[in-house]
Amino acid sequence: MNSDRRAQDGRDLPAVLRDLAWTVHRLVPEVAGVPPLPTTELAVLEQILAAPGITVTELSKRLGMRQSNVSAAVRSLVGRGLVTRSVDPGDRRVIRLAPTENAFDARQTIHTAWSGTVQQAMTRLDDDQVDALYSAADALEVLDRVLRAERD
Repeated sequence: MNSDRRAQDGRDLPAVLRDLAWTVHRLVPEVAGVPPLPTTELAVLEQILAAPGITVTELSKRLGMRQSNVSAAVRSLVGRGLVTRSVDPGDRRVIRLAPTENAFDARQTIHTAWSGTVQQAMTRLDDDQVDALYSAADALEVLDRVLRAERD
């Protein structure tokens, strides 16, 4: 049935979602007054904010990225003052990553701007379109969880 609906509709929902995510990602940090972060750094920072104390190896597995790319993103985030590195007291060979207060402040600023930017844009939609977006929110959250679980 899902393939029938897609064939009749002619739209590529995954492409629409990707384009929307990319637009919001590019637009919002500029609106918020926060220098835009490359997509890789933003993804790494979000994971560090969600799991303080995570290691580069754990990050690379969670994000499905090469460890060298994650390490480069971490170096940049450390240089921007958004992440700190510390030696694990239980195993001095392990380096743990943690967000700084600047990271929490930047995340709050970006999230506030995301919400405001999207809400403002939604004022230009008709009521049926707004209702459809709110109706889709639950399904999109479930889709996000399924995709994250597949990656893990």
